[in-house]
Amino acid sequence: PEVPKEDLIWQDPIPLGNKSYKVTEIKDLLKNSNLTKLEMIETAWASASTFRTSDLRGGANGSRIRLDPQLNWKVNKPDQLKKVLKKYENISSETGASLADIIVLGGCIGVEKASGKSVPFLPGRGDASQENTDIESFSVLEPLADGFRNFQKEDYDVSPEEMLLDRAQLLDLTASEMTVLIAGMRSLGISHDGHGVLTENIEILSNDFLVNILDMKYEWKTVSDNLFDGYNRSTGKKVYTATRVDLVFGSNSQLRAVSEVYACEDSNDTFINDFISAWIKVMNSDRFDI
Repeated sequence: PEVPKEDLIWQDPIPLGNKSYKVTEIKDLLKNSNLTKLEMIETAWASASTFRTSDLRGGANGSRIRLDPQLNWKVNKPDQLKKVLKKYENISSETGASLADIIVLGGCIGVEKASGKSVPFLPGRGDASQENTDIESFSVLEPLADGFRNFQKEDYDVSPEEMLLDRAQLLDLTASEMTVLIAGMRSLGISHDGHGVLTENIEILSNDFLVNILDMKYEWKTVSDNLFDGYNRSTGKKVYTATRVDLVFGSNSQLRAVSEVYACEDSNDTFINDFISAWIKVMNSDRFDI
């Protein structure tokens, strides 16, 4: 009886979402939107990865990525994000689906295009309003570092790989889930400054990142505290660049053991399946209604 009947702003209220629309119709509109799979995947990750198991705040439900303060966070690439959201808004007004659902569905389509496999999608998210978003309290959710996107806002006393583990723990990810998500996103070219993209083909989801990070034909030399150049030992030619977050999958014994399993010649299919499972987990992490 003491529970207040009204929604309070500190509860991050979100209206119920619409489920009665044709997902296939929106899929077709998204595929014809001229957005790249990279843009759709990055937008979906930026929206969903704010979730925190510590206090159950953040996440894709509510599509607060389109509102202040999240819209202008540096990690979310504001210029790209606004371009993507403009197209999503047109699709939302045309179909009646929430922007939150379209953002997640767009990411799923991007993964489908890259993997050639079906990615399950669960509709029903709602769109929060700016009036019901406490800008000051949401500002503390801004990622100072997101190793999944190889982003670090500035230099900190805490190492990038430690901040990665903190982010993975907040998302309730296992070591294997963290590994496949980072490796998969690097294979698609997702990295804030382009470091760690250890593949020749960013059009397909693959285990190339793990194969090359473990390959002893490359020698890694320090450029700065958080940047390394990879040289081919035979030719002496610089081939790749990587960060501490990238190289930890070769240097840490536990993560290297996980990486070796997924880097096997016959493990690519398993890698893709596990990436999709981990992706779905993050996209639905704040769906308390399921």
